[in-house]
Amino acid sequence: MTMTMRAVVLDEPGPVANLNLRRLPIPEPGPGWVRIKVEAFGLNRSELHTRLGLAEGVAFPRVPGIEATGTIDADPAGVLQPGQQVAALMGGMGRTFDGGYAEYTVVPSSQLVPFTSDLPWETLGAVPETLQTAYGSLTTGLNLKAGQTLLIRGGTSALGLATATLAKDLGATVLATTRSPRRTQALAEHGVDHPLVDDGTLAVQVRTIVPEGVDAALELVGTPTLPDTLAATRIHGTVCFAGMLSNQWIVPDFYPIAYIPPGVRLTAYGGDATDLPAAVLQSYLDRIATGEITLGPLHVYRLDEIRTAHRDLEESRKVGKLVCVTAAQD
Repeated sequence: MTMTMRAVVLDEPGPVANLNLRRLPIPEPGPGWVRIKVEAFGLNRSELHTRLGLAEGVAFPRVPGIEATGTIDADPAGVLQPGQQVAALMGGMGRTFDGGYAEYTVVPSSQLVPFTSDLPWETLGAVPETLQTAYGSLTTGLNLKAGQTLLIRGGTSALGLATATLAKDLGATVLATTRSPRRTQALAEHGVDHPLVDDGTLAVQVRTIVPEGVDAALELVGTPTLPDTLAATRIHGTVCFAGMLSNQWIVPDFYPIAYIPPGVRLTAYGGDATDLPAAVLQSYLDRIATGEITLGPLHVYRLDEIRTAHRDLEESRKVGKLVCVTAAQD
């Protein structure tokens, strides 16, 4: 094994120019940690927040990345065999310790979710964090049931598309939003029952379709649209706050009685690797492999294209998931 690896280093918060591809020593796992040979990683808004200086508790320089997908390279405990496919996510990755934007990363063994799949690495790299949040939001955050209606605010995001897939599979009727009329067709092709153009006052549109309001709503845009999402939800319905596409997540001067409509429940979901059962990940990957479900559009970058990828992420240029593969180009 070579003694160095390629890794993306964020020297300090700021523009994409602060992301630099460098050679670093391959990290050594300590007790309770394992080393992963990273094959691919998804890009997430959390990493954009870190780059912009909006994340708390981050020391710089830092290798970003709250998730990584690859194979076990070294496990000092001898529990996991080299070559075992794994996903690693959350638990401080890319914030309190170096994350997945590298050819190798070390993580606590508790942050691993093992799987077996012949899918290409760019597909596998798109799944873990998005699936964890979508699955947790629908189960823990919303307790969605078959036959219910679900509004996804931020529907063309990777998380929005994954949530729509899971919700349709559960038997829910899905309404999902986009700010661009050009993207409604993409939502329809993904199986969304009611694609909606979000003009900021969505509650009126929603109640035209579901007069009493939706049973459940997933807020992925952030606090600017949260009051309107609450207004689109029925009495005893639930809104789950799980995303901040707007980069805004604080409600100033929060007065619950005035802010939350009578009888509407407001929850939140963040989650961790332990919230994604290995069986759920394996089943999802197996069904992607058979064509039973789809991830939606994927946009694949190389490590040396990380600045382009982050620019696309920041400016919401793409529909679907952005993924980076670590394999060096010939």
